[in-house]
Amino acid sequence: MGLVGLWGVAALFIVLVMCAAWVVQRRTGQGGWADAFWSLGLGAAGVGVALFPLDGAAPSPRQWLAGLLIGAWGLRLGLHIAKRAAAEGEDARYARLRQDWGRGFQAKMFGFLMLQAGAAAFLSLSVLVGGRNPAPGLTLQDVLAALIFIGALLGEGVADRQLAAFKRDPANKGRVCDVGLWAWSRHPNYFFEWLGWCAWPIFAIGLSGDWLWGWLALTGPAYMYWLLTKVSGVPLLEAHMKRSRPDAFAAYVEKTPSAFFPRPPRR
Repeated sequence: MGLVGLWGVAALFIVLVMCAAWVVQRRTGQGGWADAFWSLGLGAAGVGVALFPLDGAAPSPRQWLAGLLIGAWGLRLGLHIAKRAAAEGEDARYARLRQDWGRGFQAKMFGFLMLQAGAAAFLSLSVLVGGRNPAPGLTLQDVLAALIFIGALLGEGVADRQLAAFKRDPANKGRVCDVGLWAWSRHPNYFFEWLGWCAWPIFAIGLSGDWLWGWLALTGPAYMYWLLTKVSGVPLLEAHMKRSRPDAFAAYVEKTPSAFFPRPPRR
């Protein structure tokens, strides 16, 4: 089995994971579980495409590093979302879809989750070509990529914890989180999520130009940026906040004008 075959197996695995996600959200009435399945499924698929021994060859140090990083990403994000789905009401994005789609929600939800499976399969391609870069040993380029990924993972974790702490305080009911990283960007968790995917082209693209597959890793950060800023991230959440807390959100936008890239808040 070659690289294309391995990617195909990973894509099929992700489809099965998202089928399971559809069953769980149907039984629980909590669409947010789909995001936990997506993160854990992509993380597991990433470990697989990084470490599966092709032609009997043992994984290289770069493959081990790639598998460790994507596995840590999937586990952290998946467990964070699962904890939220178990403790809170339905995610506002899915609640809105449930309302808009009405009686056809479950059929449309299945199609939506299959689209998410396709997105995850596409993203796993960046991990595949990043981890499989045949350059010998680990280089400074790999160290830089790992530092960017780890920094992004830590940044996203800090943003998630700051938001969770803000929500737990009863005094903040009806307000929009504007503390810590959330004062610098309206969606710092999304920014750091995107930043982590920027590490894979650094793993994948060799300066010698011998590993042409590596250029495919550029699709990961490009696609993630499009998803987060144009499709399912920023637009849906900000539309919800405009409906649910229009005055608070307007004041937040005035103070924190950047929806994505961090910048100093206005005083």
